[in-house]
Amino acid sequence: METVVISDTSCLIILDKIQQLSLLEAAYDSVIVTQIVADEFGQPLPDWMEVQSPVNHSFQQLLEETIDPGEASSIALAVEIKDCFLIIDDLRARKVAQSVGLSFTGTLGFIGSLKQRGLIEAARPIFDKMMETDFRISKQLVAQFLEELGE
Repeated sequence: METVVISDTSCLIILDKIQQLSLLEAAYDSVIVTQIVADEFGQPLPDWMEVQSPVNHSFQQLLEETIDPGEASSIALAVEIKDCFLIIDDLRARKVAQSVGLSFTGTLGFIGSLKQRGLIEAARPIFDKMMETDFRISKQLVAQFLEELGE
């Protein structure tokens, strides 16, 4: 298990909407977001969540030429923190994360990992709640995850 996770805004927003933000705390020793992500989230962060910004602002600014500032700051910070894991949903940002050698998943992958690790009994109820919100997610992708999880 990675003990440090850096989350982008979309994961925080959807988990908060379905009242499951505490799943991040249950899964990782340390949950970090950048100040930009905290601002985009727009709500008070739980005490267990740490705010940290990347030191290399030039790298972040370079990333901002192609991806959202929150995603850029998350990736820039993940590059600086050894042995961390990134939760990021945007496809373009995921390609950037991959190009710089980061370990990452999306929100669905995060929920799936909770099931695989025995931290939740089933992913389907969480996925169902996510589908009831305005979170952009394809039914096919959810079905694929559920099949892989044996649900």
